[in-house]
Amino acid sequence: MLLTIDVGNTNITMGVFKDSVLLGMFRMTTKRPRTSDEYGFTICGILEHRDIDPEQISDVIVASVVPDIMHSLTSGIIKYLHTTPLIVTPESDTGIRVITDNPSRTGPDRIVNAVAGYNIAGGPVIVIDFGTATTYDLIGPESTLEACIIAPGIETAGRSLWGGAAMLPAIQIKKPDSVLARETVSGMQGGLVFGAIGQTEYIVRKMKEESGYEDAYVIATGGLGKIIAAETECIDLYDPQLTLNGLRLIYGRMKTNQ
Repeated sequence: MLLTIDVGNTNITMGVFKDSVLLGMFRMTTKRPRTSDEYGFTICGILEHRDIDPEQISDVIVASVVPDIMHSLTSGIIKYLHTTPLIVTPESDTGIRVITDNPSRTGPDRIVNAVAGYNIAGGPVIVIDFGTATTYDLIGPESTLEACIIAPGIETAGRSLWGGAAMLPAIQIKKPDSVLARETVSGMQGGLVFGAIGQTEYIVRKMKEESGYEDAYVIATGGLGKIIAAETECIDLYDPQLTLNGLRLIYGRMKTNQ
């Protein structure tokens, strides 16, 4: 079985695949410092709790935007799962060619999403990842990652709002019943959610106009992406497993070409 690991700024998301079937998906926080033993023990414990035998994990692939934890995480995987993980970098043979001005600065998570998005669309695609940051990536018809927009994530914007204004409370992020809010909480919810919907529609429209890919397929992923995808026709598909599937596809390509 294959363990796929997406290390984001807020969460580490993991998925276990048997061939192309996702058997389980789980998360742990990124920001808490951990030793290699803590990573290994935690991963094995979660797998066992999901009735997955850690001894059955034969391969691991990792994409990370948090370099500081990689030594401990990699060491924990080697020590407890007895396999050396494949690490996705901008230089990896993923099937996506990055043609932006500085390819080496492209986040591995964005490359992974591009692989999965292009695999679904088979042509021009815009992939939107609603995470700590909201990223919009444009992939051309010849599997080229051509452009990106990076905006504050919805929850990141929310924390900035209630963290910087003494009288504004921390709130649950959800769509209120109406844009015409009559009290503070629904007013904040409306600002965050309806603001994100408007941002998404405008950016997608401009990306299509300026690239000339008017028929580009639009895929959203990330935890809060489900809320936005349900409220706008500019998103064609919401896929919460997009990044994990991208890692699975890259693993298959890298192992084949070894």
